[in-house]
Amino acid sequence: MKVLFASSEAYPFAMSGGLADVAGALPKALRRRLVGCRIVMPLYSSISEELRKKMNFIGHITVSVAWRRQYCGIFEAHMDGVIYYFIDNQYYFKREGLYGHYDDAERFAFFSRAVLDIIPHIGFTPDIIHCNDWQTAMVPVFLNTMYRDSEPYRDIKTVFTIHNIQYQGKYGKELISDVLGLPEESESLVEYDDCVNFMKGAIQCADRITTVSPTYAKEILDPYYSHGLDSILKQVTFKLTGIVNGIDYEVYDPAADPLIYQTYTADDPAGKARNKAMLQKELGLPQKSDVPVIGMVTRLVKHKGIDLVKCVFEELLQADLQFVILGSGEWEFETFFHEMSKKYPEKMGLKLGFEPTLAHRIYAGADIFLMPSQSEPCGLAQMVALRYGTVPIVRKTGGLNDTISDSGDNAGNGFTFDCYNAHDMENAVWRALAGYADKHGWDILRRRDMLCDNSWSSSAGAYIRLYKEIIGR
Repeated sequence: MKVLFASSEAYPFAMSGGLADVAGALPKALRRRLVGCRIVMPLYSSISEELRKKMNFIGHITVSVAWRRQYCGIFEAHMDGVIYYFIDNQYYFKREGLYGHYDDAERFAFFSRAVLDIIPHIGFTPDIIHCNDWQTAMVPVFLNTMYRDSEPYRDIKTVFTIHNIQYQGKYGKELISDVLGLPEESESLVEYDDCVNFMKGAIQCADRITTVSPTYAKEILDPYYSHGLDSILKQVTFKLTGIVNGIDYEVYDPAADPLIYQTYTADDPAGKARNKAMLQKELGLPQKSDVPVIGMVTRLVKHKGIDLVKCVFEELLQADLQFVILGSGEWEFETFFHEMSKKYPEKMGLKLGFEPTLAHRIYAGADIFLMPSQSEPCGLAQMVALRYGTVPIVRKTGGLNDTISDSGDNAGNGFTFDCYNAHDMENAVWRALAGYADKHGWDILRRRDMLCDNSWSSSAGAYIRLYKEIIGR
C-alpha cells in the first residue's frame, strides 16, 4: 500500500502549528508498519540551508493555474526513513512566513495541482493521497474533475483530514475561472454561501474525511463548532470519522530529552524535582519544592480559554502556588499577564513568544498543566504533559475529551470540567491542588500519566485500517 501525504508544512522543514507535527510523525509511524508513505510539501525559502543540503533536484515541469503555466521544480530528500518531495516555485514560496499572503488561494491551488502533476515524474504512484486542511483541499477536487480519466490517476483514492474547521480557504467566486480553472459543470463543488470554499470541495470529493479526534468529528456537525459547514458535513457522515493524533515519542521523551535540565522516567522520576527547581530559577521564582507549579504553553487567544484564566487569575494566585506561562497572542492577554508578572513576581513566571527549549522545560518542570480550551480539535500539549508526568487540567472538548479522563474515580489521568465557565475551571484547579497535597496519591497519578500510550503507533493503526477499507484490502 502506497500513500502520498500532502501537507503545507511538515516538521522539521517548516512548521507553524500542530499540522507540521502530524506530517512529520504520522508518515514515520506508517513506514514502521510497512506502509509506503511519502510526503509532498512546498519548498519554502524559510527552510534552513542545513536541511536544503539534504535535498536532490529531480527535475522540473510546468503546472496549470487556470490559464497560466507555472514553473514547478521537484526536489527530494530522505529523512528518518521517509522520502520527502518539495515543490519549488520562488514566486509562490519565496516569502516571509508560510501563510497570510494576498494570493494564498493561488499559491495553494498551484501546490494542489503540482501534487498531482508530479506523480508521473517521481516513480511513485500512490494508492491514496492523504490531504490535510484547506491548503491541499483542492487535490481531491482537481483529481475528480480533471485527472480521473487518465493514467496513472484512475484508481487513486483520497483522504481529507480536517485539522481545524475554522480555516476553510474562503475566497471570492472570481477565483473559479481566474485561479482554479474548473470545468463549468464542476464549479458547484466549491461554491458555498456565495463564495469559493476550498474545504467544502474536499468534503464533497474525497473518498473519506477524517478529523483529528472522535469527539471533534461529532462536534463539527454542530453549528457551534462547524463555522458554517455543518449542513455539508451532515450530508456525508457516512464517510466521516475521527482518529486522535499522537505525539512523536522520540521528540518528547523525558528519558532522553536533551532540552530539559535532567532526564527521568516513570520508574525513576527523581529528575523531575530538579527540573522543577531549575525551571523556577530560570523564570525568577522562589525555588520551593513543595509549592505546586501550574504550567501553560499556549497561544494567548480567547479560544484557548485564556479569558477564563484571566477572569479568576488573581483569585487563584491567593493560593500557595506558582504559574509559569509561555506564549504570545492577543494584546489584551499579553498585557494582562505582563502586569500580573510584575504584581506577583514570586508567583508568576512569564515568557512572551515561543521558545521550544523553554516549552520542553515547562512540560518537565511543572506539576500541573492547564489547558481550558473553548475548542480543541485534538491538542498535543496535554499528551506531551502526560508523557512528562505533568498532570493536565482540561475542558472536555475535542481531543482533550478523548485523551484526558478525570482522576476522581482513581483511574483517570487528569482533571476535567465541562462548561466553558471560569468558575468551573477554577473548581478543577482546586481539585488538582487538593490532589497534589496527597503526595502518595499524586505519585501514583503521575506514574499513571507517564505510562499512557499516546504514541503514533495506535493512531497509525487506525489510519491503516481506514486506508485498507478505502482500497478494498
